[in-house]
Amino acid sequence: MATAYESFCLRTTPEKFYIEACDNGSNDVLAIDRVSTEMSLTVRKDIPPSAVSQPICGIMGTIRLVAGMYLIVITKKKKVGDLLGHAVWKALDFDVISYKKTVLHLTDNQMQDNKAFLSMINNVLHTDGFYFTTDYDLTHSLQRLANTSPEFQEMSLLERADQRFVWNGHLLREFIAQPELHRFAYPVVLGFITMKSCCINGKVFEWNIISRRSCFRAGVRYYVRGIDSEGHAANFVETEQIVQYNGGKASFVQTRGSIPFYWSQRPNLKYKPKPQISKTVNHMDGFQRHFDSQIILYGKQVILNLINQKGSEKPLELAFDKMVNTLANGMIKYIAFDFHKECSRMRWHRLQILVDMAAEIQDEFGYFLVDSDGKVLVQQEGTFRSNCMDCLDRTNVIQSLLARRSLQSQLQRMGVLHVGQQIEDQADFEKIYKNAWADNANACAKQYAGTGALKTDFTRTGKRTQWGLLMDGWNSMIRYYKNNFSDGFRQDSIDLFLGNYAVDEADMATPLRDPKDWKFLTLPIIMVVAFSMCIICLLMAGDTWTETLAYVLFWGTASVVTAGVILFNGRDFVDAPKLVQKEKMD
Repeated sequence: MATAYESFCLRTTPEKFYIEACDNGSNDVLAIDRVSTEMSLTVRKDIPPSAVSQPICGIMGTIRLVAGMYLIVITKKKKVGDLLGHAVWKALDFDVISYKKTVLHLTDNQMQDNKAFLSMINNVLHTDGFYFTTDYDLTHSLQRLANTSPEFQEMSLLERADQRFVWNGHLLREFIAQPELHRFAYPVVLGFITMKSCCINGKVFEWNIISRRSCFRAGVRYYVRGIDSEGHAANFVETEQIVQYNGGKASFVQTRGSIPFYWSQRPNLKYKPKPQISKTVNHMDGFQRHFDSQIILYGKQVILNLINQKGSEKPLELAFDKMVNTLANGMIKYIAFDFHKECSRMRWHRLQILVDMAAEIQDEFGYFLVDSDGKVLVQQEGTFRSNCMDCLDRTNVIQSLLARRSLQSQLQRMGVLHVGQQIEDQADFEKIYKNAWADNANACAKQYAGTGALKTDFTRTGKRTQWGLLMDGWNSMIRYYKNNFSDGFRQDSIDLFLGNYAVDEADMATPLRDPKDWKFLTLPIIMVVAFSMCIICLLMAGDTWTETLAYVLFWGTASVVTAGVILFNGRDFVDAPKLVQKEKMD
C-alpha cells in the first residue's frame, strides 16, 4: 500500500504555501500557488529561505469561501494507540489559512458572510472525534480488508477509502484528482476510537472499539431524519469491536441508522416534536436501495427496532414493519422491542429478553476471526442494524450487550477465557468494557444531538441510578435548547464542510442574509414585557386588591396569549438551516 507521509512542515511565502514532507529520506515538497491555486510537486531546494516555517501534523484539505480558497491543516494530534502495529491518531487542533493576504477586496456584507462561513468550518473542526492513520486504512473493517484484491492493496489511502466514512472527502477533491499528491493527504474519519490493553487470566490482549460515522446524509438530530433518495440513512454509524491476542485477531461489526424511509421531525419549540411520515413519495424505492446496499456490504440484516409501540412513535413502528413485510426479502429479519415499556420502573434486567431473542441469529452470523498465521477461520455472515428514534441512547445500550456476547465467544475461542468463565465476572475488564461503551455513546450523541448520551449510567455500571436519571434530565434540557436554538447553524456548518453547499465567490448574495419574519422579534419582546409587568404588579400592589388583580390578570393574559401564539408558530422561532433546504432533502 502507498502510505502517506507522517510529518510535515508548512513553509509560507506571500506567493506560495510549501508543504515539506519531513519523513526520513524524503525530498518531496507540495507547492500551492496562492494566486492560481495550482498544486504541484517540487523539491526542498526550491523553498525560498525567507519562507515562514510552522510544523503541522497533516492536511485536511482546501475549501472555497467568499474571500477565496483556504488551506485547512492539522496542527495538533494525540496518539490513541496501535491497531495491528499501525499508529492511530486523534486530530486535536486545526488552522484555516487564507490563500489571499487580505480581505480588503470584499464588501462589508461579503466580509460578514466570509466570517460566518469561517465560523461554520471551525464549528465542525472542533467537533470531538476526528481520527486518522498514515499507513493503515481506518475506513474499512478487518473483514472487508481481508477480502480485497492485490490491485486494491496497491492503491493509496485516498483511492481505496470507503467514501461513506471520509469526512474530508470534499476538502481533498483536488488532491484526489492528482495521484502524485496522494502521499500528502489521508482520509479522516469522524466517530469514536478507543484502544485498551487488557488482561484476563494473566493473558494480555488488545481490545478496541471503532465507530465510523457516515458523511452521507450527515447532520443534526431533528433536521436530518430517515433516508435520502439514494437510500443513505441519517446518523448511520458502523461500529466494529476488535480483539488482538497472540497474533490472532477477531472482529464483530454492528450498524445503527435512522428508520430508513422518508420521515421528518422538525423542531417547533415543543419538547418532543411529532414525527411526520411523508405522504407524497414512494417509500419503497429508497427503502429497498438502503437494504440492497446493506446486504451487499454486510450480508444478512437483523433489524432491532427499539422505538415505542404507542404514542407518537407508533406510526413509525407500524410503517417499518409493513415495509419489511412488503419487501419480503429473506435476507432481512425484523425484531421490534419496545425498550421503554420493557425497561420501565427500572426493570433493566428485561433487556436480556431481547438478547435471548437475538442469540440464535447472532450465533449463526458469527464474527470475523483470523489465526496467528493469517488464515481466515470464520467470516461474519450478517449484522444487527439497531435503531431507536435518534439511534443514540437505547441503541448504544443494546449494541454493548450484543458486543459483549460476541466477545465472550471470541475470547474463549482464542484461549483467553477458560471454559465456563464469564466476562461479567472479570471485574477489572468489565469496568474497562462498560466505560468504553459509555464513552462511545457520548461521542456519537455529541456529534448528532449536541450533548452526551442518556442512560450511560446503565452502560457504565450495569444498573440505573438516581444520579443517572438526574444527569439524563440535565442533558435533555441542553438538547432541547440546542435542537431549537443552535442546530440550524450546526447543520449549515456540516453542509458547508461536506460540500452539500458550495460558496460562489461571484455570488453577491448568500442565503445567510435572509431577513427574519416580523414575528421573530416582535412577539418575544411583547411576551417578556407582559410577563415583567405582571411580576411588577404583583410586587408593587395598587391601592386596592381589585386594582392589583385587574393589572395582574391583564398582563398575565397578555403574556400567556403571546406565548401561545409563539408556540403555535414554533417553526418561525427556531434556528433553522439556511444553506440547504432540508424539506427538499427529505
